[in-house]
Amino acid sequence: MRTIKLGVSTLEVPVIAIGCMRLGSLDKPQAERFIQAALEEGANFFEHADIYGKGKCEEVFAEAIQMSPGVRDKIILQSKCGIRPGMFDFSKEHILNSVDGILRRLRTDYLDVLLLHRPDTLVEPEEVAEAFDLLESSGKVRHFGVSNQNPMQIQLLKKFVKQPIVANQLQLSITNANMISQGFNVNMDNHSAVNRDGSVLDFCRLHDITIQPWSPFQYGFFEGVFLDNEKFPELNSKINEVAAKYEVSNTTIAIAWLLRHPANMQPVIGTMNIERMQDCCKAADIRLTREEWYAIFRSAGNILP
Repeated sequence: MRTIKLGVSTLEVPVIAIGCMRLGSLDKPQAERFIQAALEEGANFFEHADIYGKGKCEEVFAEAIQMSPGVRDKIILQSKCGIRPGMFDFSKEHILNSVDGILRRLRTDYLDVLLLHRPDTLVEPEEVAEAFDLLESSGKVRHFGVSNQNPMQIQLLKKFVKQPIVANQLQLSITNANMISQGFNVNMDNHSAVNRDGSVLDFCRLHDITIQPWSPFQYGFFEGVFLDNEKFPELNSKINEVAAKYEVSNTTIAIAWLLRHPANMQPVIGTMNIERMQDCCKAADIRLTREEWYAIFRSAGNILP
């Protein structure tokens, strides 16, 4: 598996992250087979959150991988915290308690990466800084990041937090590509010109923050997948055409489209289907041409000015 540096850190990570949000739906033998298949692909970066299955997904993962010091040394673990029922919570107390729970469920002494899960408008960044300092000094967390945050929210955090923000997890797919399309429509009087995210794509590139696209196959907000969907005939026709050229599946091309962007993104895939996961991993070895990338972008209904 091809690797990249995660943000400004020295941590080498595979370009595909294995999202574990649905792992709790598998029984132990199924989970064991899936995780082993991912490792065989070189996809040893596993992405969690404390709310996935209310913690069950982390427990299932630790049991399935038979967590031990020897196993832990061979994998990279990322988890997220900050979402509570009906609210977000970036308080020092909640962050510290959440990490302790994550570590207990994953049966490990440390996380390679901790992300703050969605923005908390009541955040007191001084408290986040204190929490991060304690987590780093105790060895419980080695690297820190955020999810779904815009540039000003990250700047506010960076004013107080001394640790680098190495990743920002953002929704991005061929059909949910506003962070890309608004960059084409600067100073234009049309819908795509609306800057909804503070130019977060350019900001992350300028500050060496790795973007981790989530829901790379979804359209809308969890409305469904666009692949093989009759709502997107032109898009699927173009993806299938490119897939035939490279002799891979449409799944592979959808991920390769994200990896072609020079921002060096790390898509988070959420499938628990081994064959589909393997198809995603094949994208690491494909580099679409500029013409192919733009043709797929336009076929999704995106208009170039």
